[in-house]
Amino acid sequence: MTTERSEFYPPQEIVDKALERVEELKNLGEPIDYLTFVPDGEPTLDKNLAKEIGELKKTGIPLALISNSSTISDPLVREELYELDWISLKVDAVTEAEWKAVDRPQKDLDLVQILDGIREFAADFSGVLTTETMLIEGKNDGDAVVNATAGFLEEIEPDIAYIAIPTRPPAEPWCRPAPEERLVYAYTRFASVLPRVEHLIGYEGNEFSHTGDARTDILSITGVHPMREDAVAELLEHDNAEWEVVNQLIEEGLIITADYNEHRYYSRKFREKQRG
Repeated sequence: MTTERSEFYPPQEIVDKALERVEELKNLGEPIDYLTFVPDGEPTLDKNLAKEIGELKKTGIPLALISNSSTISDPLVREELYELDWISLKVDAVTEAEWKAVDRPQKDLDLVQILDGIREFAADFSGVLTTETMLIEGKNDGDAVVNATAGFLEEIEPDIAYIAIPTRPPAEPWCRPAPEERLVYAYTRFASVLPRVEHLIGYEGNEFSHTGDARTDILSITGVHPMREDAVAELLEHDNAEWEVVNQLIEEGLIITADYNEHRYYSRKFREKQRG
């Protein structure tokens, strides 16, 4: 865990890969709503983010980014994010104990600074600002915590406030979705002070883009988030591929499986970088 910005990949490599993917999708007639920065980790930790944003803006395709808000207190990060068209910021809790329980932040992070950074960013951002609040049973779904979060969101006035629950395998076995009555309470409370509130509580479906190369498609998608088994099966069908592709990826240690809510999920296994 780190809060230091660094270079993970050469920026031109990222830009070239993105442009290659854009061209593939255009040739397939697939629509592109946004080019979204959503890596395995926090995208604003990439110190070359501004360069990548600048290059990808040349495509004319709107740019988006999904952030856990951990670096938003940095003025330089905020300046870079102002160039985006759409952004999602995590606001799971605005009280210290609940924030630490749900997000398990890196020890140097300061909640007050993060909230102040969100306020400053929201005041000057001209794009679409959304927030995501994931409610965990017994952690941040109580009346007082939800009310405090609603009060903060009222301050920053996001275009859309999303209320989420875990729909894919969580990192810890104790992590359970907030019960239905708590989701209703949170929705009602948020909607009383915000123009648009939506729930993200169901399976997102199996509509994933495909290129005809099942191996590459599975690695690309699972690198962003786990795929449910039926989604993998549907993608294989689109790519005219057999399940042997999945078995081979598992044998090579490139993807792993996990069971959650009576479904099997497939995730990309990220190896630690070798250090010289």
